[in-house]
Amino acid sequence: MTSPAKPAGPPPGPRAARRRLIRELLLVAGLFAVYKAGRTLSTGRTDEAYRNAGWIWDAERALHLPGEGAVQRLLLHGDALVHTANTYYAAVHFPATALFLVWLYVRRPAHYLWARRLLAVLTGAALALHLTFPLAPPRMLGAAHLVDTGQVYGPSVYGSAPATDTMANQFAAMPSLHFGWALMLALGMIAATRSRWRALWLLHPLLTLLVVVGTANHYWLDAIVATALLGGALLLIPRPVAARTAAVVVRGHLPGPKAPAAAAAAPAAVSVPAAPVPASVPAPAAPAAVTAGAGR
Repeated sequence: MTSPAKPAGPPPGPRAARRRLIRELLLVAGLFAVYKAGRTLSTGRTDEAYRNAGWIWDAERALHLPGEGAVQRLLLHGDALVHTANTYYAAVHFPATALFLVWLYVRRPAHYLWARRLLAVLTGAALALHLTFPLAPPRMLGAAHLVDTGQVYGPSVYGSAPATDTMANQFAAMPSLHFGWALMLALGMIAATRSRWRALWLLHPLLTLLVVVGTANHYWLDAIVATALLGGALLLIPRPVAARTAAVVVRGHLPGPKAPAAAAAAPAAVSVPAAPVPASVPAPAAPAAVTAGAGR
C-alpha cells in the first residue's frame, strides 16, 4: 500500500529569508576577501613574474597563436574605442558578476547555488595558480612591444608602479578571471533561461576576451587556462535539476511517462468494495487440501 505524498511545507517566513540572504552575502564577501588577500602574497616575486612572462610569450609563438598586438592595433584606431575598452575592463567585471548572482538568487535559487559553487572553485583554483606561477602581463613585457592602454588612454585600475601597487597584484595574469567569470556568467544564463536567444550571452565572454587581450592585460593562454579550470569545475559540480522537474518534486510527485492516447482515454479503474456477507449465511468450508496443509 502506497502512502500519499506529503505536501510541501509552508514557505519560509521573512525572518528566515533575511537570515539566508545575510548568510549568502557574508559568504560571498568572505570568499572575495580571501581571494584578494591571497593575491597579495605573490607581489614580491617580480623577477620570477618576468621570467614566466618570457616563457609564456615564447610558448604562444611556438603554438602559433595570434599575437596580442593584432587585437591591440584594432583598438588603437581611435581614442574613443580604446577608452571604451579600458572602461569595459575596469567597470564591467565585478558589477556584471554581482548582478548575475543577484538575479539567480532571486529568480533561480537552484542555479544560484550551482553558479556560486562554480565561481568559488574557479576562483580558488585561480588563486592557487597566482601564488605558484606569478606572471607579468604583456603590457609589462618588452618583447611584446605593446602599449599599456590603461596608463596612456585611461581609465586604469592599476598603479603606475606595479611592484609597489598596494591595491592590486599586477603579477597575477594567469589565469584571466575577467574571462573566466565572464564565461561562467554566459554559461549560467544559458542554463538558467529558456529564451531562443540565450546563446547571445556568449558575446559577453567574447567581448571580454578581446578587451583583456587588446588592452595588453592578458595573454591568450591566460584565457585558455581559465577555460580549462572552469571546465574542470563543471565536471566536479553537478548541474541543478530543471526548473519544471524541481517544481513537481516540491509538490510531492515525479512526472511519469506519458500514457498512450487510447489508454489515456479509457476510464480509470474504480475499486468497488465487496458486498458484506449476511450473518445468517455460513462461511464456505475450506478445501480439504488447504485444511490439511494448514494443520501441518
